Amino acid sequence: MAQQFSFDVVSEVDPQEVDNAINQARKEVEQRYDFKGSNTKIDWNPKEHTIVLHTSDDMKLRALQEILNGKMIKRSVSLKALDYQKAEEATGMSLRQTIKIKHGLEGEQAKTVTKLVKELKMKVQAQIQGDAVRIVGKSKDDLQEAIATLRAQTFEFPIQFTNYR
Repeated sequence: MAQQFSFDVVSEVDPQEVDNAINQARKEVEQRYDFKGSNTKIDWNPKEHTIVLHTSDDMKLRALQEILNGKMIKRSVSLKALDYQKAEEATGMSLRQTIKIKHGLEGEQAKTVTKLVKELKMKVQAQIQGDAVRIVGKSKDDLQEAIATLRAQTFEFPIQFTNYR
């Protein structure tokens, strides 16, 4: 039987890097003069993959988003993984915004990756396995070419490559 090689295409973020970015953003908010006395906070729920921003007004909310985005970029967390929800009014004339962190490839996203791999007309097969896409082939060169092609694409979601064997 011929040797089969494979890798997985996934869409996930490192929760430790997200935690580090949030902690850095919290420190910056504590030190900035424009946030003094504004009761601004950033809550992180790693189990539900959500970040909640609390602040007093719209201008501070936008500044808080910029701080958080900058820290995420520095920690190599793709901004495509952040899904900003609509800001809503909270108690005491304050604003609250939830940010969902996309985790795993959804059905349509996995189909998009699979379709692109099939259009390559290479000797590799793509199959959806839960929230990942496994790409299998007999040649490591074909798999590396598939990775290069997928990296060159601009998807609306972040992708990573794991389990290369």
